[in-house]
Amino acid sequence: MLDKLKDIDTFIFDVDGVLTDGGVFVTESGEQTRQFNIKDGYAIQLAVKCGFNVAAISGSRSKIALYRLNSLGVKDVYIGAHTKTLNFKNFIEERGINPQKVMYMGDDIPDLEVMKLVGLPVCPADAAEEIKAISAYISPLNGGKGCVRDVIEKTLKIQQKWMGEQAYSW
Repeated sequence: MLDKLKDIDTFIFDVDGVLTDGGVFVTESGEQTRQFNIKDGYAIQLAVKCGFNVAAISGSRSKIALYRLNSLGVKDVYIGAHTKTLNFKNFIEERGINPQKVMYMGDDIPDLEVMKLVGLPVCPADAAEEIKAISAYISPLNGGKGCVRDVIEKTLKIQQKWMGEQAYSW
């Protein structure tokens, strides 16, 4: 897996169960919110600053995810994605991205087909068994608990971009 990290130029993440722990907080008014990991956020904004393509594809319609990712510099956020492969194909075609240079982190069945299309499918420790079976790397960390930081940090370290000058500004 470490050899493949040298060529990665794009990170794509599912939201619920990857960027969050999959829990949903529901307020008395019915609003649904999610909790994001700040260390994952640091790594995401650093990857953007280092010139990586970063995107998220989620079946959820959570505008909270859109707001959080946009605030980290991620402009390509697809919410309400019924067919993730369609969003994935459109994204890579629009950007001229080689799918073999894409790392996709997913955790459940809706991620399965798109994960088969990328060079490096990865998942959190608490992913569904079907996702673990096709993943080249299983983070030791659960979704929403630093698994995103884990894979971004490994990639940036392999590419000698982890402690560059961008690392010191948030």
